[in-house]
Amino acid sequence: MVCQQDPLIRTVCELYYKISALETLSPCRDVNNLLTQLVRLCIPPHPVDVSALCSAVQEIRSNLIRLCGEAEGLLEAHFSDLLASFNRPLDHLLLFPYYNNYLKLAQLEHRLLSHHLPSDRAPETVAFIGSGPLPLTSLVLASNHLPEAAFHNYDIDPSANSRARRLVLPDTDLSRRVHFHTNDIMNVTAELGKYDVVFLAALVGMAEEEKARVIAHLSKHMAAGAIVMIRSAHGARAFLYPVVDPSDLRGFEFLSVYHPTDEVINSVIVARKTTGSIEDPTISGQVMIKKKLQPPLLAGKKCCEIKPFLVDLLNPYGDIAEGLAFGQKSS
Repeated sequence: MVCQQDPLIRTVCELYYKISALETLSPCRDVNNLLTQLVRLCIPPHPVDVSALCSAVQEIRSNLIRLCGEAEGLLEAHFSDLLASFNRPLDHLLLFPYYNNYLKLAQLEHRLLSHHLPSDRAPETVAFIGSGPLPLTSLVLASNHLPEAAFHNYDIDPSANSRARRLVLPDTDLSRRVHFHTNDIMNVTAELGKYDVVFLAALVGMAEEEKARVIAHLSKHMAAGAIVMIRSAHGARAFLYPVVDPSDLRGFEFLSVYHPTDEVINSVIVARKTTGSIEDPTISGQVMIKKKLQPPLLAGKKCCEIKPFLVDLLNPYGDIAEGLAFGQKSS
């Protein structure tokens, strides 16, 4: 049986038991070492179909995604606090060890988005659902790719929005264009109809049925013609993040899905509430475009959102670790 014979699955399970036994998931040597092992294990291509796994491994996968999500949130919160200690926090984003991954992911998503929009129409209003305490996607897109657009970030956690807001306030331009809303997205209705583009973070809706409800809610309330960018996972990366199957995008026209083959973990699905599609042969990586190639079912049923754990984290913060209070080992 695949659950018993596949070496990758056996190792994933072994790492899960070690991670779940940790006393804390806050940034420290033990946490970073185990999660680095997990991510390095899951990055290479692997023909695993997580939907076909036995129930015991399915449960481990669900729990593992939640543990990774918790660790990711704690890491972001820590670095958000660190950045807020500077007079101009956004001048120091390189202190976050995965900032370059966000640069890559934002560039990818902007290129995908641009190929499905009229060349003379840049988005004016963008929503990001599940922005967290360190909203790097919105910050990078607003600074580097969509300098005229307004960004509305939604998170259910008021402390996450409070942290994120502190980073933006000292910047005259971004504090005018980047906004934060504390709300469960399932309670947001009319506002969703105002956005040209909606990004759905990978960890919004970790279980398959939760993700389906969120997507159905977006379909009901987004404006016709608006674009949705949904972060997903493919292959063994589905042990790190939830998977969205393009065939489940009821109420949306599937446009394309991009599966990275490098250290950027998340797949990106592009869809919109209208007809039409554009083929794009220029973007590197595994891209499937509607009417050109029908996508297979993604492995199983979470986005950078991985950011964490992609480098050698035995000393995860490099030279800045000295003198900072977060470098303790977990016991």
